[in-house]
Amino acid sequence: MNKFKFYFILSITTLSLFSCSKNNDNAEITPPREYPVQYATDITDIEEYLNTYYITVTNNPGAPDDQDVVFTKIPAGGTQPSIMSYKDKTTFPKLLSRDVKLHDITYKLYYLVLREGVGVAPSNVDNVLASYKGGYLEQTVAESVTTLTKTEFEEVKFPQQMLSLFSVISGWSEVFPQFKTGTYTTKDDGTVSYKDFGAGVMFVPSGLGYYASGSAAIPAYAPLIFSFKLYEIGRLDQDGDGIPSYLEDLDGDGYLRVLATGVANPDDSDGDGIPNFLDVDDDGDGYGTRGEITKADGTIMAFDAIPGCDGNSSDPARIKKHLDKSCN
Repeated sequence: MNKFKFYFILSITTLSLFSCSKNNDNAEITPPREYPVQYATDITDIEEYLNTYYITVTNNPGAPDDQDVVFTKIPAGGTQPSIMSYKDKTTFPKLLSRDVKLHDITYKLYYLVLREGVGVAPSNVDNVLASYKGGYLEQTVAESVTTLTKTEFEEVKFPQQMLSLFSVISGWSEVFPQFKTGTYTTKDDGTVSYKDFGAGVMFVPSGLGYYASGSAAIPAYAPLIFSFKLYEIGRLDQDGDGIPSYLEDLDGDGYLRVLATGVANPDDSDGDGIPNFLDVDDDGDGYGTRGEITKADGTIMAFDAIPGCDGNSSDPARIKKHLDKSCN
């Protein structure tokens, strides 16, 4: 009796699974929106927000709320300066933008610099320790009136771990290299106080954010707004060749990228399509970079001390031996 009951239940379960699978096969799948079409909507919403909202910034050096920013809609007849009014100012705050080529279109990525910072800037593949507050833009309709609103979905006020710019959304990896860290002091109770750090706001089209995927807290195709403070950075070595990735940024622009096949990459020494920060053999000579810069005692040479093929390590114009294919 028990065996019969078991097989009966198994048969019903199998039938249910088959039925669900069949229904899923017939379900209509909505294809993702075309990037140019969605970007046109996103940039319209972002620029509307920049033109109709103003900011209030807290200046409280050394305190947790230093450079906190509040966004408020300009009331009818109001005289508050819009965020857009800070475009290309020479003083802070100033609104700047970057052109980002992705998905066969050029995105305009606006970012507001509240303070640049006094320390060092990360590359777009480094780690960052940053506090941030995230929100998304959406058009809401009530009583036939359409209103652009921002909904906050996450805040990290006291970050406990670094985030890799190599694995976050493109908006982050494009904006953070434009800012620098500050200084910090450790108090007797072990808490850390940060000062003079870079702080800003980024306005991210959905194509440089989560696009169609969204999340439980973020709708699909939502432009994002992140206010942030850059406290510290961590240098990474993505390919493990002994050279931190930021030092493999050959053109020194702060950005290292994987480009499409056939597109010349300024950070790819041997032209094999693999940028140096991901290439274990930077010059393509068949000898791994790590081996070429390892001393007899097994330690890695300091980057500035890597010699040319002739052994000279002082000539600033030298080609370091790990980048010289003729040097074996």
